[in-house]
Amino acid sequence: MQWSSIRYLPRVLAAMLAAMPLLAHHTISAKFDPAKTSTLSGLVSNVDWRNPHVHVLMNVRQGQRVTSWAVELESVLDLERSGWDRDSLKPGDAVTVQGILARDGSRQIWGNSVVLTNTRRRVLAMSPEALAALRPMPPGPGSQPARPTPRWPDGQPRLGPPPGETGYWARPSSTVLMEDGARVEVDAGGLLKNIADAAKVAPFQRWARDLFEYRQRNFLKDDPLFLNCMAPGALRQFQMPYGNQFVEDRTFGRIFVMAGGGNHDWHFIYTDGRVQRGELGGSNDNPLFYGNARGRWEGDTLVVDSRGFNERFWFSNGGLPHTEQLHLIERFTRTDMNTLKYEVTIDDSYAYTRTWSASWTLQWVAGEELPIYYCQDNRP
Repeated sequence: MQWSSIRYLPRVLAAMLAAMPLLAHHTISAKFDPAKTSTLSGLVSNVDWRNPHVHVLMNVRQGQRVTSWAVELESVLDLERSGWDRDSLKPGDAVTVQGILARDGSRQIWGNSVVLTNTRRRVLAMSPEALAALRPMPPGPGSQPARPTPRWPDGQPRLGPPPGETGYWARPSSTVLMEDGARVEVDAGGLLKNIADAAKVAPFQRWARDLFEYRQRNFLKDDPLFLNCMAPGALRQFQMPYGNQFVEDRTFGRIFVMAGGGNHDWHFIYTDGRVQRGELGGSNDNPLFYGNARGRWEGDTLVVDSRGFNERFWFSNGGLPHTEQLHLIERFTRTDMNTLKYEVTIDDSYAYTRTWSASWTLQWVAGEELPIYYCQDNRP
C-alpha cells in the first residue's frame, strides 16, 4: 500500500476567482445579487482568515456617516493560490472594493476586486496560469500525448499515482448533475438559467421536482454543505473544486476515497467480496453520506455499488433530491494517465420515475498532494 499518497501536506489548489468565480465554494448567487453592483472605499478594521470564506471587515464613510461592511471572499486555499496570505491586508489599510451586494439588503458585498487605495496595487488578483489550471484543457497543436494508464504488476489499472509520483483527480468537465442528453442551461454552481427547464434535468417524481424548483428559486441557500459543513456525499464529491484521491489497499481489499473539499472527508470502497449491508446504521468509517460501497473490477473499469445513504446531504450542486432508497452504480475508467471517466446510474424510485444516468471526466493533477481543506463556521 502506498501510504505516501495520503500524506497531508499543505498544498493548495488553483484559485477560482474571476469577475464571478468559475467554481466558487458555494453558489454566490444564493447570497449576493449579480444585478446589484457597488464600489466601496474605506479602511480595513479586521481580516477573518478562515474557511469556508475569508471576510474582510471595513469601515466606509458615506457623507458624515461611517458604516461597517463585510467583504466576503473565496476560501483560504483559493486566496493563497492567487497570491494572498493573511498579511496581504491589515487593519488600517485603505482599500477600494468592487463587487455585488447581498440580496437581503445587509451591508455585505462579494469582493470581485480589492485594491489598495494609496498604491493602486490589486491585492485580489488571479494569474492566467491559475485560471487555466481550473479548466479541463484540450490538447493543443504539438502537445505531448498523455502517458498510458499506469498499472499494477498484475495489469490492473492504478487509480492513484504511479510509484514515486504524486497527484490527484480534479477539474471535472461538469460541475452539475443532469441526465445524459439533457439540454439545459445552468451555471457552474447548479443554478438553472430558466426555472421552466427544471423538468428536463432528470425524470423527477412530482414532489421531487417541486422540491428541486423550491431549492432553485431560493438560490440553493439551504444547501447543508455550506450551511452546516456537511459532507458532499457520493457522486457530488466528484464535482467539487478541491479534488479526490484514491488510495488502493490491495492487501485488505479496500480503496480509500479521500475528498479535498468539504471537510477532507474519506470513505471506503470494499473490494474483498463482503456482503453489502442494505440497512441504515453506519459506523465510524461510514457515516452514510457515502453509503455502503462495494467495488469490483470489470476489465479496466472499477464498478462501485452503493446503498444505504442518509438524507442529510444534497447529492448534487444544483440541489436534486434523493431519499434513503438511493442506489448508485458508479463506473471509474482511467483511459490514460491524465483522464478518469466517471459514469453513474441513479436508481431512487421514491424520487424519480425511472433509473437514469450521467457522466463526466476528471483530470489528473500531477506533482501535488491532495489539498487540505476544512470547513469552519464563520458566517457573519
